[in-house]
Amino acid sequence: MDTIPPLPILSAEEQRVLGALMEKAKATPEYYPLTLNALVAACNQKTSRKPVVSYDDNTVITTLDSLRKKGLVSTVTGGSSRVTKYKHNFAVVYPVIPAEVTIICLLLLRGAQTPGELNTNSGRMHEFESLEEVQSILDNLANAEQPYVRQLAKRPGQKEARYMHLLGGGELPDDDDIDFQDMGSSAELASRLAKVESELAALRAEFDKLMQQLT
Repeated sequence: MDTIPPLPILSAEEQRVLGALMEKAKATPEYYPLTLNALVAACNQKTSRKPVVSYDDNTVITTLDSLRKKGLVSTVTGGSSRVTKYKHNFAVVYPVIPAEVTIICLLLLRGAQTPGELNTNSGRMHEFESLEEVQSILDNLANAEQPYVRQLAKRPGQKEARYMHLLGGGELPDDDDIDFQDMGSSAELASRLAKVESELAALRAEFDKLMQQLT
């Protein structure tokens, strides 16, 4: 059996370019593979992207070169057009099915999301039968021999846990620098500290009163 290669750690630019190629392969197959101009536009979309970016041609060309060296992108030429076009090879390098590619793509382009958000955002790429199917695919991706996603701690009051992709090395999103699971213990510690400070203030007042009586 072939050994599954480890996931590469991709830069933010590599994640965006790879995600854009994945998306357009599904959403607009008639225009895929993509020309450089089409890919730059896909990366810089103001909808369905988090964060919104403004890459120039050189940024995308440099990023394509690094992804090509990692085996994740290849070029296509020939046919009636001599313009070089680009396609992703993620599903060639890794044993993932189209539905799984859709999930990974959405996480690359939009950041961490809940199963419900993934189900809602997947419309143009893949029609999931149910929320349970989305959850099942997330479980498969998280528990695979080569994990592709992981579950994040729930936010306070949040019913669904969010998931993030691991192509960035597993670094938490900016809004997840705080571990929400530890917030309860932190709040408890703060409460205890406030109580100690209050008791200390009362003792200090008693001490001052006693000193005044002695003098």
